[in-house]
Amino acid sequence: MRGLKDKVAIITGAAGGIGKATALRFAAEGTYVVVADFADGSGTVAEVEQLGSKGLYVQVDVTNPDSVKAMVEKAKEVFGRVDVLINNAGITKDAMMKKMSKDAWDAVIGVNLTGVFNCTSAVLPIMLEQQSGVVLTTSSVVGIYGNLGQTNYAASKWGVIGMTKSWAKEMAKNGLRFNCVAPGFIATDMVKKIPEQVLKEKIIIKIPQGRLGEPEEIAAAFAFLASDDAKFINGTVLSVDGACTL
Repeated sequence: MRGLKDKVAIITGAAGGIGKATALRFAAEGTYVVVADFADGSGTVAEVEQLGSKGLYVQVDVTNPDSVKAMVEKAKEVFGRVDVLINNAGITKDAMMKKMSKDAWDAVIGVNLTGVFNCTSAVLPIMLEQQSGVVLTTSSVVGIYGNLGQTNYAASKWGVIGMTKSWAKEMAKNGLRFNCVAPGFIATDMVKKIPEQVLKEKIIIKIPQGRLGEPEEIAAAFAFLASDDAKFINGTVLSVDGACTL
């Protein structure tokens, strides 16, 4: 992708799943990658460096503004700038509404929505000074269409779309771009834990392409949106779902 070589990208939730796949895709494009996760991301960094790029693991709690600020400061200290932020850290705590606890609501909103606010707030001073930068956020088809048992998750993933569109309107004139990727059902460890029969009869049957998506396919969408090929795409949501929402 044009314009990604020697750029610096912070990717939250990059120790595994979609975040790790995205870190490796960006590394393959020549991007320096900050692997930001509460879990140990040193393995991802090792794979980034095997691809010939530079990596840095920073442990972060995206719900804690001080932790997020320290992450961004470390990234700038090591690499000198921040060109891309990918807000990918996320959790689920599913329950039907009549059984959903306030704790489950607060936990998911804290990571998936407030965490995005915290991370974006922390990189904005750098990007505004540079007069350039791309912020991409993982939403979900659930955030667009809703889903049984996921009131908290759906609210958080719809919320990041609203924030993204607002930021695009506010800061396009400053040379910044903000977009979301909305994955469908992706073959992450979380999805793979679903019993095979349930996957086949309840999920895959709804996907016209007849399979789960791969984390690398979401990573490709992030790479495109961060690249110069997408420099006039701002404030949009790119669904990567195998047509499961048609």
